[in-house]
Amino acid sequence: MSKFFRGGEESSSESDSGDEVSINGSEESSDDEQQVKKPQNKFLAGNDDSDDDSDESEEESEEESDSDDDAGKGGAGYFLKDASSESEDSDDDKRSAVKSAKDKRAEELDASIKQIENGQKNGDWTLISAEFDKLSRQVERLQGPRGKAPKTWIRTIAELEDFMNEALAKAKVTPKKMNATQARALNAMKQKIKKTNKSYQKDIDAYRADKDDFMESSEEEAPAPAPTKVKIPKSSDPIAQPTEEDMEGFTEVTQGGRTVKYTPESILKHLRAILDTRGKKNTDRSEQIGVLEKLHATANTPYQQIRVLLTLISSRFDLASGSSGAMPVEHWKSAEKELSTLFNILEQNKEYVVVENAEEWEDDEKVPVLQPGEKHIKVAGSLVSFVERLDDELGRSLQSIDPHTSEYIERLQDEGSLYNIIFRGLLYTESLRKEEDLDVSQDTVNRIVMRRLEHVYFKPAQVIKVFEDNCWKAVGSDVESDITGRAASADATNLVGTLCNYLFIHSDGIIRARAMLCQVYFLALHNEYYKARDMMLMSHLQENIPNFDVQSQILYNRTLVQVGLCAFRKGLVYDAQNTLQEICGSGRQKELLAQGVMMQRFNQVSPEQERLEKSRQLPFHMHINLELLECVYLACSMLLEIPLLAQTGSSPDVKKRVISKTYRRMLEYHERQIFTGPPENTRDHVMQASKALAAGEWKKSTTFIHNIKIWDLMANTEDIKTMLSKQIQEEGLRTYLFTYAPFYDTLSVETLGTMFELEPTKVSAIISKMISHEELSASLDQVTSNVIFRKGVELSRLQSLALTLSDKASSLIETNERTLEQRTQGSSNAFDRPGRGRGGGRGGARGRGGGGRGGGNTQRQAGGTQFTGGALGAAVRG
Repeated sequence: MSKFFRGGEESSSESDSGDEVSINGSEESSDDEQQVKKPQNKFLAGNDDSDDDSDESEEESEEESDSDDDAGKGGAGYFLKDASSESEDSDDDKRSAVKSAKDKRAEELDASIKQIENGQKNGDWTLISAEFDKLSRQVERLQGPRGKAPKTWIRTIAELEDFMNEALAKAKVTPKKMNATQARALNAMKQKIKKTNKSYQKDIDAYRADKDDFMESSEEEAPAPAPTKVKIPKSSDPIAQPTEEDMEGFTEVTQGGRTVKYTPESILKHLRAILDTRGKKNTDRSEQIGVLEKLHATANTPYQQIRVLLTLISSRFDLASGSSGAMPVEHWKSAEKELSTLFNILEQNKEYVVVENAEEWEDDEKVPVLQPGEKHIKVAGSLVSFVERLDDELGRSLQSIDPHTSEYIERLQDEGSLYNIIFRGLLYTESLRKEEDLDVSQDTVNRIVMRRLEHVYFKPAQVIKVFEDNCWKAVGSDVESDITGRAASADATNLVGTLCNYLFIHSDGIIRARAMLCQVYFLALHNEYYKARDMMLMSHLQENIPNFDVQSQILYNRTLVQVGLCAFRKGLVYDAQNTLQEICGSGRQKELLAQGVMMQRFNQVSPEQERLEKSRQLPFHMHINLELLECVYLACSMLLEIPLLAQTGSSPDVKKRVISKTYRRMLEYHERQIFTGPPENTRDHVMQASKALAAGEWKKSTTFIHNIKIWDLMANTEDIKTMLSKQIQEEGLRTYLFTYAPFYDTLSVETLGTMFELEPTKVSAIISKMISHEELSASLDQVTSNVIFRKGVELSRLQSLALTLSDKASSLIETNERTLEQRTQGSSNAFDRPGRGRGGGRGGARGRGGGGRGGGNTQRQAGGTQFTGGALGAAVRG
């Protein structure tokens, strides 16, 4: 029992001094080692090695837990043992040593040093690099509050530096190259040793002066500093942060135990240290931003503020440079505010200018001053690049947000402040261009003007006016722009025209082409179809667009689609269908307009290619509604294809041609369905309207078209529906005449007008046009207002097949002759030779002579606009 109670007393005592405790309670002095017998019951024994990897701040609690475990072994664990086990264990040599955390770390330090020495013997720089990183972390925990490094550490880094210098010298003279992996490890160690030895340079110099004396001297231990009273802020919040008054008298301490003081005199030195570590591995960018924010608060001169802000904004952009994600929102807003502050400082201090071609100021001890004969102090930097990067990061952020949430709307509100920054950047660049001693390139001005144009070309005029008013209010009434004055900014059309004209004159290549496309897009968006069409045709971009970058090709596709929609709003159905054919007929409009990534069925897309495709996607607020686009395209195709199908069906001798293969496939699929239910989507409405129009039920067709809900997205919905009704009436009349002309000798114009609710003059105009285009074999009697149909000879089935065979034989002969002439003479004149056989006769009726339905379409095409779109397809496929 005495042993039990003695064990209990021992368990309540503390073993801070590291004394050795035996099982029977007797104490033996030892050098920081404790030996106890291993208990049988593991559940009642303490865990000796549970806190091997705890850091230095938990050392005190770790030692207390070790002493408590030892006391438990002398108490309850010892009481539960029987006599036999005690006698056996007393003769057994199995003893476990319990060591303090400090001793364990010292052993780990020695083990890492041995590994580095082995790596030096073998020339294994990969092992040396890994162990050096591990050793650095261990030394940080062993240094303590004074920051005193172990002498073995000083010896190791000094010898490692000498060994590294020898290895680099050998590598230069040795012809045999080092392994690539070892070479990379050697270069990494070169940077690590250079950075580390700079912090311990005094100790390294003392070691190299007298190695033996340095290693044998005792380490001085300074007394622990007295605790300082900390004021607790009077607040109901238990985790309230201390204010500046509460932190007065305190200094910041780094991990190495060195104090850091930020003063106006040392700002440039701290800034130089941060610039030296930018872009290197294992650099804590968030910590750098925190230091730069403190430097900005400490700076008291314009030069210091400008230098710190330039570095701070660049460091914020570095956060998003190494990842595929967008820049954090809080850092983006901070960068925007800091860039605005930088513009304010530069406007207030005209002698300081930020230009790209300035020389870097290397002397951190002296602040640059104006030299005799100079007007400005140049600071190296690029504000235009900051503006472009801020714009790009906002676009990436909008790409990563779900557009159907309120978060997207809130993020989109930042575009107003971004536009203000772009506007101020343009004003500042203009002011630099006026100075004779500053060499600001024209390309810099073009870049900032292009950014401003890209933010307004797709917006309605009302939104642009709000943006411009806010910008001019922010800069004051005494500021004026040479490129876009206040008068030009008052009207959106004048603003876009002014920006585009400036770029037409002062730029070339891609920027000029993009400016042209932006202006065409803006004109088409505001229903200026004929201006947009003429500019598009005169630019000849459809020929050169494959040579441009992907973003310019996307802008070309968007402009082409917008021109087609504008033609549809104007009631120009043929022009609209012809313009939209290349985009909508491909079935890849989502991909061509950069509004989504199409799933590849048979092709494997690499992750890099998929990442590039996603990075090109436009934000949701810039999208063109694809459902509306498809609805317009199908409606136009219906108005052109249904009369054409009726014509080819009633006249077998007319060559069959297809206007829209996409529409034809949809129509054939719809006709093959056994049961057709009520329409559910846009395609169903258009297909059922097509069937009704082909059957002569134009009113039913109009109802189906009007019931499409997507028309409500257009500004003038009622005008669109009225235009579609008139088009359906006219095309219904044409379809009726094509279908039933063989069954009539004469037909009254008034009767046709009553059937389709058209004016007799309108009916007469449509019939006259069909007769002049040789689409209808008839004549119009002006006296009786009747249509007199001419009856042709009814061909038998055998005669029709004979004519078809004759045409094919004639085409084959003509092709053979062209091939022969190309091989023999190498001339292309064979393509201009007239057709043989019946090519000059009936060939004309089949499209080669300008007659028939083909000839009529050619004349209709000449009256309108033809967008080939071939270059667009080549650009996209390329």
